[in-house]
Amino acid sequence: MARDAAGGGVSSLPSLGSRGEGWVAIQGVLLVAEAAAGLAGPMIDGGVRVGLAVVGLVAIGLGGLLAVRGVVDLREALTPLPHPRDGASLVDTGSYAMVRHPIYGGIVIASLGWGLATASVAAVVGALVILAFFRLKSAREEAWLAERYAGYDAYRGRTRRMLPFVY
Repeated sequence: MARDAAGGGVSSLPSLGSRGEGWVAIQGVLLVAEAAAGLAGPMIDGGVRVGLAVVGLVAIGLGGLLAVRGVVDLREALTPLPHPRDGASLVDTGSYAMVRHPIYGGIVIASLGWGLATASVAAVVGALVILAFFRLKSAREEAWLAERYAGYDAYRGRTRRMLPFVY
C-alpha cells in the first residue's frame, strides 16, 4: 500500500494498472476533449476576443515551455506513466526545483491558454477539469514516489505541486 500525498496514511486513489496506465488513458481522453472544446467555435465575441487571444497565446507558449523543460529535465527518468521508472533517480533540479510536476503544470497553463485563445468557455472549464485531474493523478504518483525515494517528503515540503509561484 502506498502513503497518500500528504506523506501519511494509505493512498485511497486507485493505481488504475500496475504502473498507472489507466491514468494516462483518462488523460488522453481529457486532452482530446479539451482540443475539441476549443475547436467547437468561440463562445465569446467582440473586442474582448482579441485580448483573450493574445493572453491565450502567451499562456500556450509559457505552458509549452514549462512542459518541454520538464521533459528535458527528467532525462532517463521520463515515462508517460505515473509510476516511477525502475532504476531512475529523483529529479529535483531545473524545472523540478520550482514545481514537482512541471509537465502537468505546463499542460494546465497551455490548456487554459487554448480556452482563452479560442474564446471557448467550454475549453476554459475543460482546463479546470484537467487541473483537477492532474491534482488527483499527481497525488497517486507522489504516493509511489514517496515509497521509492527516501528524500521525497523533504522535496515535497520545499516545492509547489505544479504551477510555479501559485500551486
